[in-house]
Amino acid sequence: MKLLQYLSLRQMLTLPYVLLVLLLAATIGALSYAAGRVAVDTLSKQLLSEMVYRIAQAAERHVSGSSAVLETAFPADVAAPDDIADDLANLRTRFWLATSVHRQPNNYAYYGDRNGQFFGLWRHSASDAELRLRTRGDGPRTIYRFSGISGELRQPVRETRIFEPRERPWFKSGQNAPLHTWTAVYIDFRTEELVATRARRVNNAHGDFQGVVATDLSLQHVNDFLRSLKLSANGIAYVVETDGNLVGTSRGPHLRQDASGNNVRLNARDSDDPLIVATHRAIERLVRDAGDDMQPHTAVFEAADGQQVEAAFARIRDTAGLDWIIVTAVPRADFLGEVTRNFERTVVVSLCASLLTIAIGFMVLSVVAHDLKQLALAARRVGDGDLNAAFDVARSDEIGDLAKSFRLMQTKLLSDRLTGLANREAFMRRVAERLARQLERPEPRPFAILFVDLNDFKHINDRFGHDVGDRVLQEMAQRMRAGLRSRDLVGRYAGDEFVVMLDAVHSRDDAEGARAHLEAMLGEPLRAVDPTAAAPGTGASVGLAMYPEDGSDVESLVQHADADMYRRKQSHQQRPVIPASPAPP
Repeated sequence: MKLLQYLSLRQMLTLPYVLLVLLLAATIGALSYAAGRVAVDTLSKQLLSEMVYRIAQAAERHVSGSSAVLETAFPADVAAPDDIADDLANLRTRFWLATSVHRQPNNYAYYGDRNGQFFGLWRHSASDAELRLRTRGDGPRTIYRFSGISGELRQPVRETRIFEPRERPWFKSGQNAPLHTWTAVYIDFRTEELVATRARRVNNAHGDFQGVVATDLSLQHVNDFLRSLKLSANGIAYVVETDGNLVGTSRGPHLRQDASGNNVRLNARDSDDPLIVATHRAIERLVRDAGDDMQPHTAVFEAADGQQVEAAFARIRDTAGLDWIIVTAVPRADFLGEVTRNFERTVVVSLCASLLTIAIGFMVLSVVAHDLKQLALAARRVGDGDLNAAFDVARSDEIGDLAKSFRLMQTKLLSDRLTGLANREAFMRRVAERLARQLERPEPRPFAILFVDLNDFKHINDRFGHDVGDRVLQEMAQRMRAGLRSRDLVGRYAGDEFVVMLDAVHSRDDAEGARAHLEAMLGEPLRAVDPTAAAPGTGASVGLAMYPEDGSDVESLVQHADADMYRRKQSHQQRPVIPASPAPP
């Protein structure tokens, strides 16, 4: 009976604590899940926006080179010849260079004129190419192979079918457009890849329309880039035209077969991928609302199966008529999956480890509480003005991250933002600490305080602006930091005033030598000011105070150095200017 009573009493004492541990674990898990969800939502928007921006940049780089190809093949100030045969050598040279600009993907540039003549250069490699030529206004083209920019034309092959450039879509589009223009995206019958053609009209020497220069751009590279992206298991990225026709996708087909078995364009509305269909339906309205805004936008919508989907989209356009929409979409469950699994694992582990937690809980809590108490005490000391409050927390978890952030905050509070030197508060505290250590030693160890004031700094600000003035302060700070010993301390006192603590100087002569060295170093020409401009006088006046002769506390030492600086500055300003000797005849 007593044993039962003991066990019952033990259970009565243990059960509330077990329940408390379980409640605490559940609360921590719930808070962790909520915080993780908020963080994931924020991060997911950023990641999706960055992904859209990355795709847009890749697409723009891919299509932008075509403009340079056309300008190289037919520069704006070069008139088209009346007869291609009369300018064949120049055309070969320019078109060879044009297809060298972006050989992948713009390896084919061609030109057709209003008389039906045609000139095309297809690059097979860096050295081998073929010339497609029709010098008459009718009949088929002749294909020549050659190597090198001026290689001999060989192996002529006459095509069997008639190629009429004036009937091609690129010719009609370029003829009717005042500037560069893109044709509609089409499927190349040889490669079964999507291709877009960029074209521009070319005038003759009289300023009249003569022909159209064009280059083909395979869009397979866009599709390959999308498929190389690392998305979540259910995520999707695609590029689509404003009419809904797909240019490329990260998964699944972007073409479909018609009843005859031929490949045709696939519209996002007809995709077999439900995520593409749902995303396109939601994005269409958002794109219209965004108007001409080209920046990435994010949205959350509900798919047909009820799941929440995070999406981002951006629109890219150019002056030639390109108008594409970049879309990435990921089910929210993909982002929250790890958070959810982590919550479930937390609950299971909490249930299994509740008894063990009772045994080790006090020890863990004592360690955590000890470190948190140190951080709290340090924070309180910082709040009371002790910015250099020390604490001993060395951990690799979140508390350790908090300690690192706290130390970083202390460093920033003790540093001058512009120059990176110690700020006034930090400098004064370091000197005070030096004095406190001195009191613990039986014999005095002298040190010196230098007070530095830049000469004519106001004139620099007034003449060259505050940006230059800031760079001058940074340059001076760097000079002092580089020219003094590592154990010396340099700080920014206020404005253009700096202070230096020369630690462990043996005599005033040593301090005077350091002062002279510092003044000479600061008196060198400024790199931050335009050397061609007539800059005002540079340099600095440096005051000196020795401990303990000139003061026994921080304030008296700084005041003495400040007063000595002003005496030197006045002496410098009153010093007569010795005119330069005249140049010898």
